[in-house]
Amino acid sequence: MSDVFIIGITGGVGRLLAQKLRWRGDSVRGLVRRDDQRAELATQGVDTRVGDISGMTVDELAAAFAGAGAIVFSAGSNGGSREVTKAVDGDGVAKAIAAARLAGVGRFALVSVLPESWRERDLGEEVEYYFAVKKAADIALSRSELNWLILRPSLLVDGPGAGAVSLGPAEFHGQITREDVAATLAELLHEPRIGRQILELDTGSTPIEEAVRANVR
Repeated sequence: MSDVFIIGITGGVGRLLAQKLRWRGDSVRGLVRRDDQRAELATQGVDTRVGDISGMTVDELAAAFAGAGAIVFSAGSNGGSREVTKAVDGDGVAKAIAAARLAGVGRFALVSVLPESWRERDLGEEVEYYFAVKKAADIALSRSELNWLILRPSLLVDGPGAGAVSLGPAEFHGQITREDVAATLAELLHEPRIGRQILELDTGSTPIEEAVRANVR
């Protein structure tokens, strides 16, 4: 993978992913909402486009994607207001899929959420709506003709990564560091034999590179 465009590059997973891809020698670009974010990332060798996924058109996104080998969508409302959830997690993904198609970018990775997340809690209507929108986005991507990948991590936490995970079509819902999610995603992007798959991710005992190889079909 030579050129990866990250939507959500200033987020916890997106920022770490950008670092790991650059360490591998990849060119990394992304979408930011403010000029100061663009300036900060420029000092790290990351080229960004200033824009808001909720307000950009498909044509504008396609222009930003031009030349990319893969799109990673790791932005999310995290269960905020319905308006933001629909604009980012729903319409944002739909526009990005259409823009990837228009720009001729075949590889599209979506960071989603485990459907079981927070089921032990009494969730409010906005969070339930968030889960419904995330599921609809998964379905939309899985029905596209793109070489898609949907990664559903457990509860995200901060802290140093363990470098070992449990990765497969179905995993228990626990918790996992953003560091390990980013490392797993970077490894997945560099495994061309993995595509059109939904993979769930939890902390575990299998080294990340080995866990990814085990899911080659």
